[in-house]
Amino acid sequence: MNLIDLMSERHIQLRKLLGKRWNESNGIYLSNSEWFILTRIYQEGQTTISFVTKQVDISRQATHKFIKRLTEKGLVVVDKMENNKKEKSITLTEMGKECYEKNEALKVELETEIKSEIGAENVERLKEIMKLDWGKRI
Repeated sequence: MNLIDLMSERHIQLRKLLGKRWNESNGIYLSNSEWFILTRIYQEGQTTISFVTKQVDISRQATHKFIKRLTEKGLVVVDKMENNKKEKSITLTEMGKECYEKNEALKVELETEIKSEIGAENVERLKEIMKLDWGKRI
């Protein structure tokens, strides 16, 4: 396999494993797309639906669908903006923040397991490589 396929396969495996662990220990099922959206909102604090749509590279319609699901699950709140009738703001609820933070803890656990399998030095080197500017812009 080439580099792109190897990275993609590993990413899929890790996402599936995280999803399985999340679902085994929590009563709220969240898709990968919902996690991507929660992450963007958590990082920004309060943001807009259009900002999230641009950041997660999902269609506008799909983003709205996922945000509706997150609202129904009690993880986000969508409000009208005072100065903009077209745009809506989105924030995490306390439960949304808790879910995000629990999932981050699962990621730390998984990274620790990976370090014990392939070595801490290899994990740190891989992280450094992923942070490098590869000279390709999309």
